[in-house]
Amino acid sequence: MMLYAICGEDVPNSLEKRMSVRSEHLKRLQLLQEAGRLILAGPHPVIDSLDPGPAGFSGSLIVAEFDSLDAAKTWAEADPYVSAGVYAKVSVKPFKKVFPT
Repeated sequence: MMLYAICGEDVPNSLEKRMSVRSEHLKRLQLLQEAGRLILAGPHPVIDSLDPGPAGFSGSLIVAEFDSLDAAKTWAEADPYVSAGVYAKVSVKPFKKVFPT
């Protein structure tokens, strides 16, 4: 098992699409967490605020453990944010955690 960084970049004005499938997106992350494989996950607010309101989000970052790069890509491609058109682009890269130790 290795860590992978999954970076989703939102389409412009994605907030409504995001909210329409957010619960399904979070359920998948919850399963990773329960399996002890989720390191961190969260969205990138468009503005410098924890609650950006109608400005919404520009993307998301997930760092989690998978068996392989292919497995991480397959998991990322099945995300509800992909099928709902929230993400314009998703990149998946191997990730080596250095800090915190």
